[in-house]
Amino acid sequence: MIPLTVLRRLDCVLEESKEAVLQEYKKLKAKGQPEDQIETIITHKFKVNFYNTSEFTFQKLLGEPDGLAKNLNNYIAGFSSNARHILEKFKFEEEIEKLEEANRLFDIFKKIAAQDLHPDKLDNIGMGYLFEDLVRRFNEQANEEAGDHFTPREVIKLMVNILFSGEEQIYKAGKLTKIYDPTCGTGGILSVSENTILEQNDKAEVCLYGQEYNPESYAICGSDFMIKGEDISNIAFGDTLGTGKVYPGRVDGDGHPDERFHFMAANPPFGVEWKPEQDCVNDEHEKLGFKGRFGPGLPRINDGALLFLLHMISKMQAPPESYTLGPIPGEKGGEGSRIAIVFNGSPLFTGDAGSGESNIRRYIIENDMLETVIGLPDQMFYNTGIYTYIWIVTNRKSPKR
Repeated sequence: MIPLTVLRRLDCVLEESKEAVLQEYKKLKAKGQPEDQIETIITHKFKVNFYNTSEFTFQKLLGEPDGLAKNLNNYIAGFSSNARHILEKFKFEEEIEKLEEANRLFDIFKKIAAQDLHPDKLDNIGMGYLFEDLVRRFNEQANEEAGDHFTPREVIKLMVNILFSGEEQIYKAGKLTKIYDPTCGTGGILSVSENTILEQNDKAEVCLYGQEYNPESYAICGSDFMIKGEDISNIAFGDTLGTGKVYPGRVDGDGHPDERFHFMAANPPFGVEWKPEQDCVNDEHEKLGFKGRFGPGLPRINDGALLFLLHMISKMQAPPESYTLGPIPGEKGGEGSRIAIVFNGSPLFTGDAGSGESNIRRYIIENDMLETVIGLPDQMFYNTGIYTYIWIVTNRKSPKR
C-alpha cells in the first residue's frame, strides 16, 4: 500500500509535464546524448526535480490489466536516476510479484489510481497524516515494538514550538538555519520544523538533514524531499549508531560526519535494545572516548535511546563565547545548538550512581546543557500507553537561564 501510494503521488506530480518531457527525452536520446546530460537538460528546461520516460502513466497502466505487473516494472524503471535511487528502497519488484501471485495487484492498483494525490489537492501535511495512518495500521497488525514508531503531529508541533521559542535566528532574513533529525523516519519532524520557521519568516533559508535506517521510511522521506525540491543527498540511509568498525578519525554510522547543526529534534526508538550496534558502539566508546560520540558513558543494552542524544550532542556547533561551561573545553565562539528529543521514562530514572545512564545525565547537567524536561500525558503514541518526556538540551542558554 505505502509504495504504491508514494508512486501515485509522484505520478500526479508528473502528469502535467509528462508528454513534453517524453518528447524531449526521445529527441535528446536520438542525438546520442548520454543519460546524465539528458537528466540535467530536462530538469533545467522543465523546472522539474525528477521525471519519468516510460510510455505509461497510472491511467494507461489500468488499460492493460493482464500485463500490469510487467508494465508497472517498466514504468518504475523509467524514472530519472535520483528518483530510482529513492524508489529502489521499496523493493518494488518483490512486492509486485507477491501481489500478482496473490491475484491482488490489479484490485489494489485500481483503488490507488482512483485517488488524486497531487500536492494541490493534498498538501504535505495531509500526505503525512495519510502515511502515518497506514504505518499505524500495519504496525498494529504486525505487533511492532512499541518504541519503533512514528511521532504524532501534535507532539512534533509541541517539540518544534518549544525548540524555536525565543530563538532570534529564525527571524533573520536570509540566515541559513540547519536542522537535523538522526532518526527522521518519514520526515515529519523535519517538514514541520521547516514549515514553522517559514510561517514566521518567509525570507528564512532552511536546510534540512536527516538519517534513517528503515528502507521504506527512508523512501517515503526521500520522495517527499524530491517533490518539494529539497536536497535528497541530505537524507542519509543507514543505522545512525553504526554497525561496522570504528577507525581513528572516522565514526561509523554518522551520515553527516562533517556537519554541525543549529537545531536538532528526534523521536528515537525507546525501549529497544541496541545489541545489533553493540560492537560498533563499544568500539567507538573505547577507542575514541570523548573525541567520539559516546565518551560520557553507555546505557544498558535494552534501551539505546540515550545513545541518540549523545550522537546529537556531538553534532552541536561550538557554544558562544558567553557560555561558561560547554561540552568541549576551549571550543567557543560558535553559534551553539538546541536539541529537542522525546524519551520514555527510562533515560530519566534508570541507573544508579556510576551507571552509564547516570554518567550521561551527569555529563549533561555538569556542562549546563539541560534546559528543561517536559512530561507529556500517556496514550500520546500509537501502540503504547506509556508516559513520555521532551528533553530540551542546549549549549547556548541565555545568561538569565
